[in-house]
Amino acid sequence: MSNIRSNFPPSNGAAHTNGHTAATPAVVCRGVTKTYGKGSSAVFALRGVDLRVAPGELLMLVGPSGCGKTTLISIVAGVLDHDDGECIVYGQNLKSMSNAERTEFRGKTVGFVFQSFNLIPTLTVAENIAVPLLIAGSSRAEAIDRSRDILGRVGMGDRWNSRPAQLSGGQQQRVAIARSLIHHPRLIVCDEPTSALDHKTGHDVMQLMREVALASGQSLIVVTHDARIFEFADRIARMDDGRIESIDTPGRAMAASHGAVP
Repeated sequence: MSNIRSNFPPSNGAAHTNGHTAATPAVVCRGVTKTYGKGSSAVFALRGVDLRVAPGELLMLVGPSGCGKTTLISIVAGVLDHDDGECIVYGQNLKSMSNAERTEFRGKTVGFVFQSFNLIPTLTVAENIAVPLLIAGSSRAEAIDRSRDILGRVGMGDRWNSRPAQLSGGQQQRVAIARSLIHHPRLIVCDEPTSALDHKTGHDVMQLMREVALASGQSLIVVTHDARIFEFADRIARMDDGRIESIDTPGRAMAASHGAVP
């Protein structure tokens, strides 16, 4: 992935918030709860989550499987309803929106990067990236032009007419990142974006996400089990049993993952 345009350094633990630390928060969660099922079969996924994400910040959510990480980002992204508490995204209370309003808000404000890439095999790379614009009503010609432009930004300009099956895992993830950025969302949520990638490719993907997204003041929330990418975070929120247990710097989180805390 040497053709990625990047001179953006990994985080050293200081927030890369581009001067936005005093600005309106990107995300504020206060006492957010979520339960699946009822009665004796109820599963308490979130038990009063408090979390704040700044504009231009890359926050990682870590913790054991089943602790509520994916549920939390699904609520923040407006995909899932929460039961109690508040979830405010760029000043908008998601709970107060109708389904139609939330769908429109999500389409304009949120980008998604998935573990499994979720590319449509019968479409070309450019067509895959164009999907969010086509859903929003852009013409096909405009959508493809914008797709090819952003492909150049992620080092894939020469593969616009390829099919997903012709790409490596790292290349497919770069296409997925380009798709998440095509409509200029203010918030990008990522669910295990490097879990299917080798160390170098995962490192390059995170470097790319810092450069392309954070340099524009967008915010990222990344769910991960991959301690190898902790260095790219501004802060790391550790979850367990449906709660945020602690928030660490990348240095402390990396040390803890190796059994020592500085």
